[in-house]
Order: sequence, then C-alpha cells, then structure tokens
Amino acid sequence: MKENVASMIVFLLLLFLNIRLLKGQSPPGKPFIFKCRSPEKETFTCWWRPGADGGLPTNYTLTYHKEGETITHECPDYKTGGPNSCYFSKKHTSIWTIYIITVNATNQMGSSVSDPRYVDVTYIVEPDPPVNLTLEVKHPEDRKPYLWVKWLPPTLVDVRSGWLTLQYEIRLKPEKAAEWETHFAGQQTQFKILSLYPGQKYLVQVRCKPDHGFWSVWSPESSIQIPNGSSKLGTHHNKLNAYIPAKITRQRRLHPAAFLNANPITAQR
Repeated sequence: MKENVASMIVFLLLLFLNIRLLKGQSPPGKPFIFKCRSPEKETFTCWWRPGADGGLPTNYTLTYHKEGETITHECPDYKTGGPNSCYFSKKHTSIWTIYIITVNATNQMGSSVSDPRYVDVTYIVEPDPPVNLTLEVKHPEDRKPYLWVKWLPPTLVDVRSGWLTLQYEIRLKPEKAAEWETHFAGQQTQFKILSLYPGQKYLVQVRCKPDHGFWSVWSPESSIQIPNGSSKLGTHHNKLNAYIPAKITRQRRLHPAAFLNANPITAQR
C-alpha cells in the first residue's frame, strides 16, 4: 500500500513538472553581477542582470560574507541603488576587506545562483564627476589671452583629509568638431588652455580618477564663445582692445544610472 502511495506521488509530481514544461515554465536562469561601484570609498553598490525568469514570478536575493568569516548576510538595502541592486551604507562597508557576493534567483520550478563576485571597496572607487565647471577667457596685459578652466571635486568625496586623492583630465573641442583634445591636469582644480581659435564656440568637460579605481564619467558639457581676433589665441601677443565676457552654458547633472554604462572616449591613465 505504501509503495502504491509513493508511486502515485512521484507520478503526480512528474505530471505537474511536464505540464509546467509544456507551458514554457522552468527554473530561473543564472543571474550575473556585472558591476560594483563605490563613489567615495565609504559606501558601495552592486548591480546584477537577471537570467531568464522561466515564465514565472522570480525572487532575487543577494547574500554575502566577508573573507575569513562563516556568517552569511543578506543585502541590507535593495532600494537605494535602483532595480536589481544592493546598496551598502557606511555601517555595512569595511575597507581592506574582501566581500564574496552572490545573487540567488528562485521561482516555483527551482533556483539558480550567480557566480561569486569578489569585492574590495578600495579598488572599486569610481567617483562622481567634478562639479561647478566654469570657463573664462582671460586677457592679461602684454600677455597672451587664454582660456581659464576651474572646477570643484565631487561633492561626496573627502579630499581635504586625504581620504581620497583625485587626478583630473579636461577635454575640449570646437562645437562642430568630431575629435576631442585632452589635457591631464594632475591634482589641481584649475587649468590654463592656450591655442584656441577665435570666433569658435568650445565645449569643455572634466573627469576625475582616484589613486586606486576608475575614471568618473565626464561632467556635463560647459560651453564658451571665444572672442573674435586676428590670429589664433595663444600663438601671438595679440592684444584685444576690450574684455568680452564669456558666455557659459551648463547642463543639468547626470542621473546616477549614467554610471552603469559609461564608456569614456579617451584612454584611461
């Protein structure tokens, strides 16, 4: 009698499974953790791409443990970083510690788990772009005119205490040109650019990079109209008769989602 009951249960389970498969339902595909990023070496976020959902509602759970520890923790915040993400606040972020992170996908047909992602917060720093980019054409007495570019470090980054040291790059081009001209500015937050063509409208951007980590995306473009003159700025002692105010145009700050697929044009240093 017991054998008959057991056989019936197995038969029903197989029948249920076959019906599900005929309807195109299956266990979820394998998730993939494609990026982890810290904007200031104090917090970080990881994002994943779901696999196929198997035609069923699928639940995703991110779990992690620290190297050398056996206790497994679940993601502390699934909301701050947007869909399919986990945000680690200062309370949950440790420096010089390896996090082993996985994402589990589960539906009624089964489950799957991502490959582990090994994260050291020190080496995933990708800051926000610099802010307050300002441009001005300077006309010093008896000297060549030049473009004066200034900016401030990203708001979230603590550079005063030395917690992070940033280096900067500037790029500019005439508005209708295809190629950018790039200048490395080191750690300074101001830069002088010579050899600009009078009468041209230039677009300018700046980005930054920590000692360990990655370049930020480029800042929003600022633009400036270079005054007309008889020769290329910076190539002669061309003294203009009067100062012509430079018109500066700024765009809105980038949405955080822009960081997910940023592809800088110039080579990283």
